[in-house]
Amino acid sequence: MSNRVVCREASHAGSWYSASGSQLNAQLEGWLSQAQSTIRPARAIIAPHAGYTYCGACAAHAYKQVDPSITRRVFILGPSHHVPLSRCALSPAEIYRTPLYDLRIDQKVYADLWKTGLFERMTLQTDEDEHSIEMHLPYTAKAMESHKDEFSIVPVLVGALSESKEQEYGKVLSKYLADPSNLFIISSDFCHWGQRFRYTYYDESQGEIYRSIEHLDKMGMSIIEQLDPMSFTNYLKKYRNTICGRHPIGVLLNAVAELRKSGLEMNFSFLNYAQSSQCRNWQDSSVSYAAGALIVH
Repeated sequence: MSNRVVCREASHAGSWYSASGSQLNAQLEGWLSQAQSTIRPARAIIAPHAGYTYCGACAAHAYKQVDPSITRRVFILGPSHHVPLSRCALSPAEIYRTPLYDLRIDQKVYADLWKTGLFERMTLQTDEDEHSIEMHLPYTAKAMESHKDEFSIVPVLVGALSESKEQEYGKVLSKYLADPSNLFIISSDFCHWGQRFRYTYYDESQGEIYRSIEHLDKMGMSIIEQLDPMSFTNYLKKYRNTICGRHPIGVLLNAVAELRKSGLEMNFSFLNYAQSSQCRNWQDSSVSYAAGALIVH
């Protein structure tokens, strides 16, 4: 047996974001400087996972709410884009590389999650092919840089969960969400619109197509802000909005619902919304991005 540390490489650096630490640092600083810290300290954030040229500015509004002085563990829940997965999976890696600095996986929490019997192990290949978690690593590293040796990460790849599974994982993770030293990052883009995404819902009463998309997304966002998992599930069933992180969001909403039973008061607010382009005709396509934060009173 070798004692070599298993590292997940920053496989999307150089394409989805800059592979240069100094350039990446400057970009992240620029975006963060444009955002306001209005609802710190966040216990959870929802932020997009597209290439930074598209969504870096939007994501900053969520990361600006993170308080590094109290955060000791960062859970990152991202949807699986490439492998069929009906449960949640943990990484085989111990270290996640970023162009800024390496992030360490919390092996104790991983062991506790593993013991529940609810998680499977993804391969390193699956981990490195997937971008939904990786796109949050540079931002996490940047937001936490003042305490960079004092925190660990808990990456969780979330499969296409049934409603009952979302509830089950929400329950398991709720005890971690209850702890003020934990931060949850929920990785999700919003509407993927256009023929290439096989989704062309259009409500003409809203005017231009991009306005209809915004109206549809904001309907979903206001339902998320109500923190009611069933309402969100019903919205998705009704409109089929292509929110790729719907299952990670569902897990968060169920974890919140679990904690609210014990009287914990929480609020979620979206702080920014953006689209990759403005769709005006049927040939166009766009992806929407939203950034928001959950605070516990």
